[in-house]
Amino acid sequence: MLPTHLKFNINYDRSQLQQELNYCLQQEWPMHFNTADFNGDWRSISLRSASGRSNDIYAHGGSYQDTQLLKDSPYFNSIIGSWRCEKESIRLLALAPGSIIKPHRDRGCSYAEGNFRIHIPIVTNPGVHFMINEQRLYLKEGECWYLDFNETHSIINEGDETRVHLIIDGLRNAWTDELFKEHGYPIQQEPQGPSYDEDTKRKIIAELELLDSDTARSIIQKMKSNGTAE
Repeated sequence: MLPTHLKFNINYDRSQLQQELNYCLQQEWPMHFNTADFNGDWRSISLRSASGRSNDIYAHGGSYQDTQLLKDSPYFNSIIGSWRCEKESIRLLALAPGSIIKPHRDRGCSYAEGNFRIHIPIVTNPGVHFMINEQRLYLKEGECWYLDFNETHSIINEGDETRVHLIIDGLRNAWTDELFKEHGYPIQQEPQGPSYDEDTKRKIIAELELLDSDTARSIIQKMKSNGTAE
């Protein structure tokens, strides 16, 4: 059975994270667009977005660009650069005290499908209840986690402080495979898709590239991770 989460043996500097967060808090943070999925105040700002604007928090598909906010945040930039893979959306998400993110699933956020979502807590408190498949996780400031959001998850902030995470959406490659394996991810247990010869793989990938969508890129990454097709 594939894990719903992994805690990496990577720790980031809390003071530097919070210092750059304080700068980011001076900017506009739009309310999260999935209004049916939460009660209270759940806001976001982009360090990488489809348009290159920090107030663009939507997953449009297509290519993504660094925002000026990321360029002005050297520590965030160094963290993101240390992940040697292609990145899509990168955001800061803030959940205010008394707010609830209802149980839901985010399709297409599973490592087995070729992409993944990383959470790095910047500010949190003991009153945050982070649940995935009915298991409570305790994510501490400066830690680094992979979470399979294809699974049901929810968050309640019962504390007195706004919870803020740095969230990186990345595409799987050989480097991330090694990192995940080092931390106990059982790649050999992943469901295997159909087998193609190299010529057929190249043709399929060429057709998928024409679609220029997140789903197509995810499939391409998975096909490449299962063989050459270069």
